[in-house]
This record gives sequence, structure tokens and C-alpha cells, in this order.
Amino acid sequence: MSINWDELRAAARAAMTSAYAPYSKFPVGAAALTEDGRIITGCNVENASYGLTLCAECGLVSQLVASGGGKLVAFTCCDSNENVLMPCGRCRQLLFEHSANGMVLETVSGFKTIDEVLPDAFGPRDLEERK
Repeated sequence: MSINWDELRAAARAAMTSAYAPYSKFPVGAAALTEDGRIITGCNVENASYGLTLCAECGLVSQLVASGGGKLVAFTCCDSNENVLMPCGRCRQLLFEHSANGMVLETVSGFKTIDEVLPDAFGPRDLEERK
């Protein structure tokens, strides 16, 4: 499958414009490509109780599941200055859960697979093997 990174970046930027970030003033947008060719997006949604804030990756995975599921093959995330952002460890685990084998992420240090950014991850495949 060919990945149009310009299209993914544009989708992440568009999602970022919908972010609700009144506290941090740091809107974030994320976009991912699924195995069946859909582009899924998400944005951060803050909360006055900071611990309840939802990141862009959470929104993206929620949209993935709500729109029929599938596996992610490519991912990018940006801020309002169009800088590439690296998902935190929690979000890497969240993305891993819904990734296709070899999913590619655009990172601050170039393109990397999900296995490179979350080595030795534990996920659904491990649970299947241990039944």
C-alpha cells in the first residue's frame, strides 16, 4: 500500500484545528491510514481536571473503533506550527494495540515502525499466544 504522507499531514493539521486546548494552548492533531485505505483523525480535548484530558491519539483510536475498526498502517501527529510530535509511551501502546504489522510512524527523528518506537511491546497477539 502506498502512503501519501502529505495527505496524512494535511489531515492531522485539519484535525488539530478542532482541538479543545484552552488550558495548555497546545492544540494537537493526529492522522492515521488504515489497511482498507481510510484516514482516521483525532485531536486533543482538554479538561479543567487535567488528568481527564484526552490526547489526539485517544481521539484517533476512538474514531477508528467507532467507524468500523481495522488496523493502522501509517501515523503522524502535529502541533499548531506543523511540527511533528512523537506519541508518549502510553499513546505508543494505544497505537500498538490497533496497528498492522510493520505500521510506520512519522517521528521527530524520521520514519520508524511501531516495533522500533515500542520495542518488546505486549499486546493482543501475546494474549492470543497464551490462551
